[in-house]
Amino acid sequence: MEKLIITVALTGAEVTREHTPHLPVTPDEIAQAAFECWQAGAAMVHVHARKDDGTPTQDKEVYRQIIEKTKALCPVIVQVSTGGAVWMTPEERLQPVTLQPEMATLTTGTVNFGDDVFMNAPKDLETFAQTMQEHGVRPEFEVFEVGMITNAMRLVKKGLASEPLHFDLVMGVPGAIPGTPENLMHLISQLPAGASWSVAGVGRSQLPLSTMAILLGGHVRVGFEDNIYYTKGVLAESNAQFVERIVRLAGELGREVATPDEARKMLGLPL
Repeated sequence: MEKLIITVALTGAEVTREHTPHLPVTPDEIAQAAFECWQAGAAMVHVHARKDDGTPTQDKEVYRQIIEKTKALCPVIVQVSTGGAVWMTPEERLQPVTLQPEMATLTTGTVNFGDDVFMNAPKDLETFAQTMQEHGVRPEFEVFEVGMITNAMRLVKKGLASEPLHFDLVMGVPGAIPGTPENLMHLISQLPAGASWSVAGVGRSQLPLSTMAILLGGHVRVGFEDNIYYTKGVLAESNAQFVERIVRLAGELGREVATPDEARKMLGLPL
């Protein structure tokens, strides 16, 4: 079984300091959180940017600061979000891709997202994939429903994405696929041969689905974007605390953890 890639979604677009005082918001705070997660065993960080007042932004200059400050501290893979926030236009959401980060997320379909709708029209998916291709950015296909796997493969067939393919199975978002073991097994069964995958369990599904991924040969995403509680009713003190738990679990279950460069080789990224 290949080594385990641990990704940390440090901030997200929905969580605020009112939810948890430990949320990193500024470029310096996000870079420091990335450094702490790398020290704990993470290979990749998934990044959303915020304005000074804490509201989400896709301003590429803020992303530039986050990427530069993070790279100055540690060698983690920096994966930018093109999801942004549900009210943003596709043009806004694509801004950080022009910075040529190593990876960016590409959600391959529209999905209910709590009380909102996360819109991803077919023509926009093609634009996102083509823009990533033009800037040498490898996509991570974000899947919130099983049909999004088929949508991702349409992009591949059109020559807008190439192997090796990597999927992140986001499970437990209200309005999307529930975070159950049965649903995880179904999603895995629909993935193309040879693709790698990680699971991002939202809320209380994070720990059980992460454990399944370790056992099944997948990879794991944790972090404040998906879950702020370490145990029921107890806030995690940092993103790194989640990483430490996954490293400990992986060790107990006999799965080695990948370094950033080992993860780069597995994901087809240049060293």
